Amino acid sequence: MSFLTVENVHHSYFTPKTATDALKDISFEIEEGEFISLLGPSGCGKTTMLSILSGLIKPTEGNVLIEGVLPSSLTSSIGYMLQQDYLFPWKTIEENILLGLKLKNQLNDQTKKTALQLLHEIGLDGVENQYPRQLSGGMRQRAALVRTLAINPKILFLDEPFSALDYQTKLKLEDLVFETLKTYKKTAVLVTHDIGEAISMSDRILLFAAKPGRLYKTFNVPDELRVIRPFEARSKEAYSVLFQEIWKELESLEGEK
Repeated sequence: MSFLTVENVHHSYFTPKTATDALKDISFEIEEGEFISLLGPSGCGKTTMLSILSGLIKPTEGNVLIEGVLPSSLTSSIGYMLQQDYLFPWKTIEENILLGLKLKNQLNDQTKKTALQLLHEIGLDGVENQYPRQLSGGMRQRAALVRTLAINPKILFLDEPFSALDYQTKLKLEDLVFETLKTYKKTAVLVTHDIGEAISMSDRILLFAAKPGRLYKTFNVPDELRVIRPFEARSKEAYSVLFQEIWKELESLEGEK
């Protein structure tokens, strides 16, 4: 059995007068340690799919299983990273990164040591007693990543976590997240509008079509790109070839609107 399985997921949003199909007949599998990107035009249900995968909402039809159980049963084993860092401004960086451990009653000398060591490894040594307002946007997102990883989640869901950053910071953080997840052998699902980001970070890319949201096509990222840092991958010919292929598919989907 695959690490994560999506079986015939359909989801609709209801109002007193209408029903809107957000997702229709979606099935796919993710292996442990894989990095998967969900890509597609606006309104194709990427974020809805991510919410279903993480157990935040239950699909109207179909099933999602992580290691054979419902995501809602694994809340302590799921990490979520959003566009904003959502660090508490009145707490120090150390207090922020330990918050998840504290809420889950997992905070002890060893887990605290591990979290602070990760903070050091991710390039934030010496900021423990500073407050979020004293850090740059990229540094705050790094701290948010440490907070997410501190609880040792089985899987991470990333909802456009780099979109609010300037381009240079975004590229640096892509490398950092990629290398960190590979080092700790984490499974991850990224929602993004950025073709380049999806190619450079992923093992596979699931392209969604809209109205209703459905899995349109799956792209396997070439092995030569999967084993190098995202910044380096962007300079390779295989990256350009795959970029053009996905771009053409997205153009055709846009033309269907």
